[in-house]
Amino acid sequence: MEESPVSGPIGTAVAPDGENTRPLRVVQWATGNIGTRALRAVIDHPALTLAGVYVHSDDKAGRDAGELCGRDPVGVRATRKIDDILALGADCVLYMPLRFDLDEVCRILASGTHVVTTRGEFHHPRTMDPALRAAVEEACTLGGTSIHSTGSSPGFITEAVPLVLASIQRRLEHLAIDEYADLSQRNSPGILFEVMGFGGPAGDFADARLAHVQSNFGPSLSALADALGVSLDSVEASGEVAVARHSVTIAAGTIEAGTVAAQRITVSGMKDGRELMRFRPTWYCTDDLDADWDLHSTGWHISVDGDAPLDIEMRFPVPLERMSEVSPSYTANRAVNAIPAVCAAAPGIRTTVDLPLIVPEFS
Repeated sequence: MEESPVSGPIGTAVAPDGENTRPLRVVQWATGNIGTRALRAVIDHPALTLAGVYVHSDDKAGRDAGELCGRDPVGVRATRKIDDILALGADCVLYMPLRFDLDEVCRILASGTHVVTTRGEFHHPRTMDPALRAAVEEACTLGGTSIHSTGSSPGFITEAVPLVLASIQRRLEHLAIDEYADLSQRNSPGILFEVMGFGGPAGDFADARLAHVQSNFGPSLSALADALGVSLDSVEASGEVAVARHSVTIAAGTIEAGTVAAQRITVSGMKDGRELMRFRPTWYCTDDLDADWDLHSTGWHISVDGDAPLDIEMRFPVPLERMSEVSPSYTANRAVNAIPAVCAAAPGIRTTVDLPLIVPEFS
C-alpha cells in the first residue's frame, strides 16, 4: 500500500516534500446534537472539505448536508450506505453515533480513513478490552490509519487542561475535577430519562449507571495518570441521587415529585491506597431537591493540591435558555480541531499525549 499523505499545520494534505496539496476531506458520521454541530463546523472550516455524511434514519438519507445543519446547500447528500462512504476515500471520519459498532470502525480504518470520535472507547488503550484493542489496531495497520477519542468531557477537561496545570507542578498530592450541568433546558428525553435515569425511582439508580460513567471517564483519568508517570492502581466509582421535592416541567418532559432529579457520581483514580485524582459530575434538572447540594452553574471547578496549588473555576457564560443551543460546540469543536493532528499521527490508537497540542485554524 502506498504511504498516504499526512496533514500539515493548517489542515491540508501534504506531499512528502512538505508542499501543501489540498484540504483534508472529512466525512461526518451521525447527525445528532453533537454530530450536527460538527457537520456545521466542517462546512465552515477554511482548511477542511466535506466529503460525505452518514446518517442512521431514512428521513435524513438523501438530504443535503447543509440542510441537515442549518447551512445553505453544499452539494453533499447524506447516505445510509456504508459502502458509499468507504468509496469516498476521505482522509477522516468524524465518528459520533449514539452506539459504538466495532465492525463499522474497523472497516473505516482498514479502508485508509482516519477516525476522530467523541465516543469514549479509545482514551486509554492499555485498559481497553484486549479483543477490541487487537481488532482496532489490526485495522489501523491495514489502513495505515489512526483513531483518537476526544471531546469536552472526557477529553478537554480530564486530559488537556490537567496536563497544562500539571506543567507547573513538581509534586501532585491530589487533583479534583468537578463538573456541573443544569440539564433543565436540554430537550433530549431519550438521554435524560432512558439513559441517565432522571424521573425514575431513586432505588433504581443501579450499579449499571455507575459502571457506565466509570467506563467513560476512568480510562481518561488513567491516561492522565500514565502521562504524569503515576499509573493508577485502580479506578473506582460511587454515586448518589437527589429527588425532586415537587413536580417540575423541564424541556425534556416532566419530573414527578419524589423521583430522581439530580445525580452526583465520583470516579476516583486510586494510588497506594488513596485517591490521587477524581472526576465528579453533578448533573441536575432542578435545584428544588431533597438534598443540600452545592449546585454551581454549568461548567467546571478544578483544584490541584501540589507544590504549586491551584483552584480554578471555568463557567459557561451562557444564559440557561441558550445552553442547549451553545453547549454542543464544547464537544464537537475539539474533535473537529483534532482532525489534522490525527491524520498526521502514526497508525494506531492515539491518545492526547501522543498528539501535539490541538490548535484551531480560524482564518
